[in-house]
Amino acid sequence: MNNREEILAAIREIMVEMFEIDEQAIVLEARLYQDLDFDSIDAVDMVVRLKDITGKTVKPEDFRAARTIGDVVEAVYSMLND
Repeated sequence: MNNREEILAAIREIMVEMFEIDEQAIVLEARLYQDLDFDSIDAVDMVVRLKDITGKTVKPEDFRAARTIGDVVEAVYSMLND
């Protein structure tokens, strides 16, 4: 995962596989909690999965401010480029 498009594709794959969210709904503007019915347990599960995929230590506080898919993409991008 070197760019935002690859990160978005990985996030889509995770969300479809783990949470059975419709792939078409997973767009940068989608709000995690309102649009995708995400909850805090889902967020923790996703952070764990991102850690497995990236091999990087994922700090939950890096994702606390994430409200949209775009926010998650940016958080992962920043994490990978630290």
